Amino acid sequence: MKRIATAVAAVMLLSACGGDPLTGDGKNEPAPTDTIVVGSANFPESRLLSEIYAEALSAKGVKVSKKPNIGNRELYFKGVQDGSIDLIPEYTGVLLKHVNKEAPEVGADEVYAALQKALPKGLIVLDKSAAEDKDAVVVTKQIAAQYSLKSIDDLVPYCKDLSFGGPPEFQNRPDGLPGLKAKYNCEFKEFKALDVGGPLTVAGLKDNTVQAADLFTTDAAIKANEFVVLEDPKNVFAAQNVLPLINEKKASQQVRDTLNAISKKLDTKTLLELNEKLSSPDKPEPEKVAKEWLASAGI
Repeated sequence: MKRIATAVAAVMLLSACGGDPLTGDGKNEPAPTDTIVVGSANFPESRLLSEIYAEALSAKGVKVSKKPNIGNRELYFKGVQDGSIDLIPEYTGVLLKHVNKEAPEVGADEVYAALQKALPKGLIVLDKSAAEDKDAVVVTKQIAAQYSLKSIDDLVPYCKDLSFGGPPEFQNRPDGLPGLKAKYNCEFKEFKALDVGGPLTVAGLKDNTVQAADLFTTDAAIKANEFVVLEDPKNVFAAQNVLPLINEKKASQQVRDTLNAISKKLDTKTLLELNEKLSSPDKPEPEKVAKEWLASAGI
């Protein structure tokens, strides 16, 4: 519990330092017509991807401004809809579920095709990358051994006895707890609202405050802590390929070409390596990691 308390303090400090990029009162100012406002969600990988997009566009002479660490999808998607944000990195499967809770598609190409049709007017996604970062049910090596766990199916007999941790929104998203109940009949003893694949969730698993948790498959903490990602044979979590979500009015041919070139170069192995750099002991700034990768990729 000590680790969690320390992590809470750190998160609160970061929030205080960073401010609130969106007012949340429905009165956000539209982005300037000559500028692309690039936003990010409130976790490191999203921030990194937004920096990659912003730096690449800026290098092509496109005027950009940044709104990092906005919050969860429920918050930043409103910003994209009201025009206060123009561009944000997204993930195909979870974005599709956000705009169509009943979407049945799970395969990469099927999800991408359905997403293109389901987005509200004025918003588009550009080319999807091969890079995939999925939500996953994760346990420690000790818990996996104790209950002989390899898949979520194996977890089902024990759900009622275990605590689950994850971001607050995981309680209500169709590919969160409701999806685990619908597809696996898995209902946990309790849910602890932690964070989006951050220090609280990792600490909760390590301290056994929670016995299972929602983490992203490209999270460097999984390898570092020898966590076990449980297989998802019933596909609660659909394909989640990285791609740009953008205001169609700002998607000039130059912007499209630049962002599509990024998606063409980005794969899951690369994303894992970039996340490992972000979490390395020297804690480099996302902007630095983004610039280095763009240079190495020739973009």
